Amino acid sequence: MNIISLFSGCGGLDRGFENSGFNVVWANDNDRNILETYKYNHPDTEITIGDISKINSESIPNNIFGLIGGPPCQSWSAAGNGLGINDQRGKLFFEYIRILEDKKPLFFLAENVKGMLSEKHKDSVELIKSLLAKAGYDITINLVNSADYGVPQKRERVIIVGYRNDLGLKFELPNKNASQAIVKESIEDITIKPISSKDNLSQPKKCTIPNHEYFKGTYSYIFMSRNRVLDWNLPSYTIQASGRQASLHPQAPKMVKVEKDVMEFAKGSKRLYRRLSIRECARIQTFPDDFLFFYKHLNTGYKMIGNAVPVNLAEALAKKIYSDLSNYIKNLQEESKSKKDKVKLEDKLLCKIE
Repeated sequence: MNIISLFSGCGGLDRGFENSGFNVVWANDNDRNILETYKYNHPDTEITIGDISKINSESIPNNIFGLIGGPPCQSWSAAGNGLGINDQRGKLFFEYIRILEDKKPLFFLAENVKGMLSEKHKDSVELIKSLLAKAGYDITINLVNSADYGVPQKRERVIIVGYRNDLGLKFELPNKNASQAIVKESIEDITIKPISSKDNLSQPKKCTIPNHEYFKGTYSYIFMSRNRVLDWNLPSYTIQASGRQASLHPQAPKMVKVEKDVMEFAKGSKRLYRRLSIRECARIQTFPDDFLFFYKHLNTGYKMIGNAVPVNLAEALAKKIYSDLSNYIKNLQEESKSKKDKVKLEDKLLCKIE
C-alpha cells in the first residue's frame, strides 16, 4: 500500500508505517538538515525539501492509499506561542488538508501536541474537524500516551485518523500494552562511555556506538527547577528537541530540592550527572540502532529525534490501519463476481472515485 508523508522530519512516523507493511513513496519537509538522515534511512523514498505551500499537488504521486504527517506543533504547544492556526506554522494544517483533498487517499493520520486540545484552541480544532469532514473523511481524535504502546517514555500526543467516507470505516485505537516500557529496557545495555562536547562536527560512524555523543554545557535555571534525572524503572520524561534540555542519565542520584523551583545536584556526585546522548534519546524514541543520524551540530541530532514520532507508537497505529484496510479490501474482493466489478474495485483502491 503506497502512501505519502508530509512534515516528515527524520522519518520516525514513516519508519513505523514501513514496519507495518506500508510503502512510503514520497516525503516532504522544509528542513534541509534532515535530508541526509532521511535519505540514508529511507533509500527507496523520494523526498522533496521545500515549503509545502509552494509545492503543487500535481508534482506529488497519485494512486496512494494514505497520507501521514505531523504539521508543525510549536504554535499549538503550551511551551510555544500558543497561537494555533493564527500562527503561520499553524496554518500549515490547511496545506495538509489541501493535499488530502487533492489526492483523496483511503486514509490519513495526523499527529500533534496535547496543547492542541486546550480550551483556547477549541474553535480552531472545530474548524479543522469541519474541513476534514468536508474533504470527505470520517475522523477520530484521540489523546495517546506513547508509554502505552511500547515506548519507554511519557509522551502524550494528539492522533487524528480519518477514513474516506465511502469506506464505511471508523478508526479505533489499538489495545494498550499490558505494561509500560521502562528506561532500563532501552538503554541499560549501553555501557560504553559516550563522547562529550559542547558542539562538534563528528559523524555517527566515528562513534563506537553510532551517535553516542552528548551535549555538555551549562544548565539553565528553568532546567534546574525540576528533577531531570530519569528513573531506571519508569518511562522517561518526554524527549525534547534540544540538547541543552535533554534529560539526565539515570546513573546519577535524583536532584535535591533547595527551595521552590530550585534544585541542585547531590553533593559528591556531580561527575555522574550528564545529559542523555543522541543515541540514548533515539533508543527511548524506539529508533533501531541501524537508524543513523547525520548532523554538523549536536543540537541538530537532538532536534531531529525530539521532533519525531516514536517508531513503536507509529507502528502500533499503522498496524491497526493496515488491518482495517486489509479486511475492507478482502471483503470487497469476496463480493466481486465479475470483471466489471473488479475494475470498480481497482478504481476504489487507487483512489479514483469522484
